[in-house]
Amino acid sequence: MELIWEFLQFIFYAGLIVVISKYLLVTVIRKLAESLNLKAKTVGNIAGVATSVPELLTVSFSAFTGLIQASSYNIISSNVINVVQYLAAVFLNKNQRVLSNKALKIDLIMVFLTILIPIVLLAAKIEYTVSIVPIFILLFLLFYFVNNHAHKLYLNSNHEQNAEIEEEAKWIRGKKKVIAKYSVFLLLIAIMLYLVGNMLSTTLESLCVSFGISQFVIGILLGFITSIPELITFFESQKHHKKQENAKEGVVEATNNLLTSNILNLFAIQSIAILIYSLVRI
Repeated sequence: MELIWEFLQFIFYAGLIVVISKYLLVTVIRKLAESLNLKAKTVGNIAGVATSVPELLTVSFSAFTGLIQASSYNIISSNVINVVQYLAAVFLNKNQRVLSNKALKIDLIMVFLTILIPIVLLAAKIEYTVSIVPIFILLFLLFYFVNNHAHKLYLNSNHEQNAEIEEEAKWIRGKKKVIAKYSVFLLLIAIMLYLVGNMLSTTLESLCVSFGISQFVIGILLGFITSIPELITFFESQKHHKKQENAKEGVVEATNNLLTSNILNLFAIQSIAILIYSLVRI
């Protein structure tokens, strides 16, 4: 009976993180992006950061409780599920023709690498130690660099790119109050997520240590739960732009959401988990 209670708590806290992310975090960031009239790529990047917050919390708290394997399984399953959800959103919205664009093809190659790299590391039985963190950081910067230049080359000309950046800068300068308001909202949401994440970590530790639930099972479950915000934003972005009869922008936004989320999960969030785990073991 105690096991069932702990498992229900696990589902409740993990689900609460998703609900907060979906109805508060993602919504606030979306409104902030739209208020500043940002381009689709930028909105996708912001959404990618927002939808990676659940992974940041679950992975960090898993590592804090010593469950580093659960955190790595969480990242792999999240990234795989993100790809499946993204492809489903594109095909159900009948936007697959947009994927013929070279920039999006390059983005998707990098997305698949975010799945292949951790699988290779697991297959080679390479441990996630502090020594791998600098490599992850370099890969994060490389992927970001390739993404930006691919979009400049194959989606926008340099003139269009500079014009868009200039326009965004003007909007940002003119809407300082909007930025301040949403920044406060984001801070409050972050505090809420931290408190729930802290309770989730206690439940995770109890399930693994007291009841012997494998870290593999915990990690996969977390992967499914923390990928729900991405599912929502993939469909929402394409639906939003479909109303404006601009399917390409919707796919660009969803693709950058996917890529940003996956590279953050693997290279940034996994690195944070490794550092936390290493500090806890000292």
